[in-house]
Amino acid sequence: MPEPLLHDGAQVQCVHVGQANPKVSNPRVKVVGQQIVTASSIYDITGCKLAGTSNPPCATAQWQPQTAAQHLRAGGEPVLLKNSQAVCVPTTTGLNITVTQSRVKGT
Repeated sequence: MPEPLLHDGAQVQCVHVGQANPKVSNPRVKVVGQQIVTASSIYDITGCKLAGTSNPPCATAQWQPQTAAQHLRAGGEPVLLKNSQAVCVPTTTGLNITVTQSRVKGT
């Protein structure tokens, strides 16, 4: 089933409510005026609620390529979708995509 493409302005958080943002997005492909994000993009995480505990907070996240679009690429890389999954470092928890554009979809 088609899912919305992930873009630079999407709201993405670690499971501890830290804000996640891509280090790099694809400058050549845009949806609703914002650059899309591909599977090779690493996300920086700020404000993870694990900060101040004995556990290290989420710092970055890497997307699992097998959960990206199978039939849609940008710059040779699979495009991320709303249902794509990532793993945070060092906690090994995931990211939640809470808000993204809904006009352009892919599989």
